[in-house]
Amino acid sequence: MELFPGFLFEKPWIMDGKQGIFPRQPNGPTLSRESNYVNALPKVDPAMTADGEHLSHNGGKDGYSPIVADDIVALPYAVGKRFTLCPEDALRRLTIESLGTELKLYDGRMNHNNGWFVLCCEVPVGVAQGAIRWVIRPNVAEDWRYPTVVQVSQVGYHPAQPKTAFLECDRGTEKVEKAILHRLTETGWVEAGELPATDWGKFLRYRYVTCDFTHVTEEGMYQITCGESKSAIFRIASDVYDRGVWQPVLEYFLPVQMCHMRVNEKYRVWHGLCHNDDARMAPVNYNHIDGYVQGSSTLTKFRPGDHVPGLNVGGWHDAGDYDLRIESQSGEFYILSNAYEAFGVNYDVTSVDQTAKVTEIHQPDGKNDLQQQIEHGVLSVVAGYRAMGRLYRGIICNDLRQYVLLGDGATMTDGIPGNEDDRWVFTENNPPRELSTAAHLAAAARSLAGFNDSLAAEALAIARELYEITDLSGLEGRMKVFGEASKLQAAVELFLTTGEEDYRNFILSQKDAIVENISRCGWIVARVVHKLGDADFAVSVEKACHKLKEEYVKLSAETPYGIPYRPHIWGAGWDIQRLGYQYYFLHKAFPDIFGPELMYNALNFILGCHPGSNTASFASGVGARSATVAYGINRADWSYIPGGVASGTALIRPDFPELLDFPYLWQQMEYVMGGGSSHYMFLVLAVLAELGRKA
Repeated sequence: MELFPGFLFEKPWIMDGKQGIFPRQPNGPTLSRESNYVNALPKVDPAMTADGEHLSHNGGKDGYSPIVADDIVALPYAVGKRFTLCPEDALRRLTIESLGTELKLYDGRMNHNNGWFVLCCEVPVGVAQGAIRWVIRPNVAEDWRYPTVVQVSQVGYHPAQPKTAFLECDRGTEKVEKAILHRLTETGWVEAGELPATDWGKFLRYRYVTCDFTHVTEEGMYQITCGESKSAIFRIASDVYDRGVWQPVLEYFLPVQMCHMRVNEKYRVWHGLCHNDDARMAPVNYNHIDGYVQGSSTLTKFRPGDHVPGLNVGGWHDAGDYDLRIESQSGEFYILSNAYEAFGVNYDVTSVDQTAKVTEIHQPDGKNDLQQQIEHGVLSVVAGYRAMGRLYRGIICNDLRQYVLLGDGATMTDGIPGNEDDRWVFTENNPPRELSTAAHLAAAARSLAGFNDSLAAEALAIARELYEITDLSGLEGRMKVFGEASKLQAAVELFLTTGEEDYRNFILSQKDAIVENISRCGWIVARVVHKLGDADFAVSVEKACHKLKEEYVKLSAETPYGIPYRPHIWGAGWDIQRLGYQYYFLHKAFPDIFGPELMYNALNFILGCHPGSNTASFASGVGARSATVAYGINRADWSYIPGGVASGTALIRPDFPELLDFPYLWQQMEYVMGGGSSHYMFLVLAVLAELGRKA
């Protein structure tokens, strides 16, 4: 049984007559034993080599290998027959008694930084049935009820925007206490009145009551109480989104994620110049540990193992594993380009020197940070196409020890090109991805015009070429659907960039397909529908949008938050942000059909109005309380990157929402590129624009 460390640090345990405290760090001594590695090896498809040297033996080097991590473990903290967890806490007390084999309490973090505490028994040799028998006795608090949670935006509200607080109550609550609004003055709290309450009903395992306080417009600091429960302290102010809300994405997160750069922040070095030896061509017929697959050909003039020159420029590290996926790179600069174009963002607090490969946070250089970040992403994609005559699938480390790196990305490789520690570059034939990248490049070309004209021209030329040469014939099922949507998106962006008739004619020719697939294509065509000069096309799309609005209304009614909450693997935050981002274009094109409410609701969800007792903002460093223990490059330090946006509250099936303060839960606390933070930034800017304020 694994015991979650985040709840247990500095908490006591008892094993028979021995007591102890769960430590914050794993402590020796260690114990050597025979590894079970050989028995645990996965079955590999013989047609695809998963190079055992790189996967399992640390590149042939001696020392620790993450896959052979059971040969050295921590000596058990205790051995006995009866174990009690948190004896001092009635709500966490748990007793486990072994009827036979001894219990052993291990620290699983000795070999894996993301490990948990482990209580286990060894299976006796030769025993086939009844080998291990445990009696588990959780303490029961008979009268316990889920304390009411008061959920508000951790940032606060503009006076003119809708405002709703959510009371998340125990399902058995018969009468919910009154929600009282308090205003903070220089001498303390002053009651500002009772809030009107509406019983929304049951959702997940809770009962929800909504409290509308849109009528409150006086600027100030507020808090809502419900009996003994209190909300976070929040502001109502006309400048509530003007500073430290969307800016940390551009000010911190994007610079910190920059690959092929040294990133400084005054005294601090976020990471040194990294991956300057990129990259060698990946082996053929190869299945990488992170899912990258190289087929029977490199699809280029380069042979496996060849150094591919020019790839040591641009790009951002994705999440915590330092890879550059084509869709995350181009998707990122596409969202940034749309933000630049839609809202005219001009913000300069960072210096980016592509020649010296140095980024200085909080050191203005007279250039628009947003355009510099767009440039940084485009540089990577264009360099790959220039070198190989095609897009890369991804650039990633080749060795498992590199893959699990927690620390400075500059230590992953030695910076000397052509040797064994270099990252690998993978290629693929993927028509939908090639066309979506064409769309992204075409949009970026507009944002780079006048900033880096030569790069803008090269990006547009590649976009044109990909649009012309990419063949969708032969695709079936989902790939065909994705391919057709991607070609439409590429045509839309190329038309917006060039105004050329061929692209316009293709868009118009897709009218029936667009109408039929309005839920997928609506936001894409909304970007151009009123610029095509075709009234019949515009009317057809508008009629279809009425049906799409009905779909949004139905989805929004699923939850008290006015937004669909349907987590799969990750928390639903990223999907909700993306929905708000796409919805903006529909609202912009058809404001009489699509009101702004969904954008407000999506933003408030990210900022604290979401299921569960943890009401933190998913945007790290943003709001009164936020996700400051997150799955980023500094997760081993139990820290965060300002402006990084975690996926957020996950769902433990069937109905338990969970958001833990633990840096290794990528399902809840991971940062990503190609969405996530940039979708969040776009959403804040969209709300600002709706409120009539400029970025």
